[in-house]
Amino acid sequence: MKKLYEIIKPHQILLFILDIIVVNGSYYLSYFLHLNFNFNWQVFVFLSRRIVFVTIIYIALFLIRKLYSNMWKYMGFYELVNAVISAFIGTVLCFVSDYIGMKVCQAIGTNLYFNCMSAIVYIDAFMFICFFAVGARTMYRAYNALKTNRKRKRKDANKRIMIIGAGNMGNSVLFEMSLDGYKAGTPVVIVDDDIAKKNMRVRGVPVAGKIADIPALVGKYDVNEIIYCIPTASPERRKEIFEIAMSTGCTLKRAPNIEELDAEGKHVVDKIKKVDVLDLLSRPEVKLDPDVCKYVTGETVLVTGGGGSIGSELCRQIARYNPEKIVIFDIYENNAFTLKNSLDRQYHGAPQVEIRIGSVRELRRLKEIFEEFQPSSVFHAAAHKHVPLMEDSPYEAVKNNILGTYNTALCANEYGVKNFVLLSTDKAVNPTNVMGATKRVCEIVVQHFSKISKGTKFAAVRFGNVLGSNGSVIPIFKEQLEQGGPITVTHPDITRYFMTIPEASQLVVQAGGLAKGGEIFVLDMGEPVKIVTLAENLIKLSGFEPYKDIEIQFTGLRPGEKLYEELSLEEELDERKKTGNDKIFVTKPLEIDDEQLEKDIKAISDLQPEEVRTYLKRLVPNYRGK
Repeated sequence: MKKLYEIIKPHQILLFILDIIVVNGSYYLSYFLHLNFNFNWQVFVFLSRRIVFVTIIYIALFLIRKLYSNMWKYMGFYELVNAVISAFIGTVLCFVSDYIGMKVCQAIGTNLYFNCMSAIVYIDAFMFICFFAVGARTMYRAYNALKTNRKRKRKDANKRIMIIGAGNMGNSVLFEMSLDGYKAGTPVVIVDDDIAKKNMRVRGVPVAGKIADIPALVGKYDVNEIIYCIPTASPERRKEIFEIAMSTGCTLKRAPNIEELDAEGKHVVDKIKKVDVLDLLSRPEVKLDPDVCKYVTGETVLVTGGGGSIGSELCRQIARYNPEKIVIFDIYENNAFTLKNSLDRQYHGAPQVEIRIGSVRELRRLKEIFEEFQPSSVFHAAAHKHVPLMEDSPYEAVKNNILGTYNTALCANEYGVKNFVLLSTDKAVNPTNVMGATKRVCEIVVQHFSKISKGTKFAAVRFGNVLGSNGSVIPIFKEQLEQGGPITVTHPDITRYFMTIPEASQLVVQAGGLAKGGEIFVLDMGEPVKIVTLAENLIKLSGFEPYKDIEIQFTGLRPGEKLYEELSLEEELDERKKTGNDKIFVTKPLEIDDEQLEKDIKAISDLQPEEVRTYLKRLVPNYRGK
């Protein structure tokens, strides 16, 4: 059992006592006010007899309506209205009970109730209770804010903040900043494109202009930090606003978006974060259809390469749909162990998370895993993905990517798995490097098993570069930036399609539910992004000026690298169709020689390292590697 002081806090006891004094004192005051402050012994006795009764009515109401559970230093309109309503109900109950009591006493001929009842008395009592009881709580909040403000204001007295957006989010940010004593800085100006809001004030802060006026207003109000507070803006508009704000050189932050808010929409200040280069992508993220993803609910799901940057996020996305068990299969134990701990903390063992260490190259080890867990869905993320490294070690790419995919698909088919999804890449389209060529063969392997399998639905998901994954450009750029530069880019014109790790993982989970067998799913990724633009934006977001404070150096294309990536083969374009999700396309499987493919897979073990590129060229005729 909880100790009494854990249930009833000291400040609650003080409020109990204050309310008892205020409620009964208000009735004494209102009655004597009604009698022009002429002392009347009969009135005094009458009121004294009612003390316990009145106290029980009001305190019970205040408890039922949770007035003692509120944190009054954060009191807002809801708490204020709730307190007034509670006082009103209590006053009505007292009036009704007194009236009934008076009539009963008159009927039986006693003087317990004297004939001095008046609606004015109860109205006055109600007003006094509101003034003193609610006023005391309001004064407490004001005192707390003033004390906190005095204590903390010096810390960030020089930080002057501009708020972008005078809507609900901007108002919430200003409100919470005031409650916290402006420890994060002082809001001095708001900008909003709504003309009706211009020259108005939000919590005392002026709306001084439009978003286009940001550069001028930053100078006028001496702003050094900008907080973006328009969570409903389109990605394209958000990107435009960020670019305007970045041009000022101020620190740029953003309030949480709708998905990041808690159920009550509170604590927004705690979720304010610096704008990241990911926020500058203008393409909206793919949204999952929960019904499509229910195929993993209550099932056992195996994720190969589950400890990697994409594999681990894939496990997190799968966990949202309540599978019975997630099996993380990886050759590197540390990341898998960290992921299991994270999932266990978040989901408290439901789903159950298991780790098994091993390589997809070893068919015997894979069969042990399939035999032990009997998964219903398999997501194959295990692969070598680093383009330059695979150019130097092509045979390892063939063994790990092609043979590993074949082994995993073989087990999925043999053990009656319902869904098998391969994670592929846009580098598989007209590949110019070993990694891309091996992933194209992996796609062919998946389509091969789709043709020969009687129960398993095989599919692949092809997407572009994943921002933030191991080996991607953003972590490399950030590390170079921390060292003072320079940031290195291979070519000024090099472009790539980009998506975030959660988005890539969501697409993969969605594809498993949409698959009928043999498809390659392709995301509508919008316009490609210049790598040099990413580098420039990252430098600006860090408070520096590109080419002046931080140099950008061009190092030349690396082996196997091309300037532009493609998402579909030319022969796939004519058959590319939309799915139920208008951001996901599906391509029709191409004809393959299944018998020859089986021979080519078996030939891997006899390959010599110098024969790898010739081998890949035979399997992928449009491979244009060295």
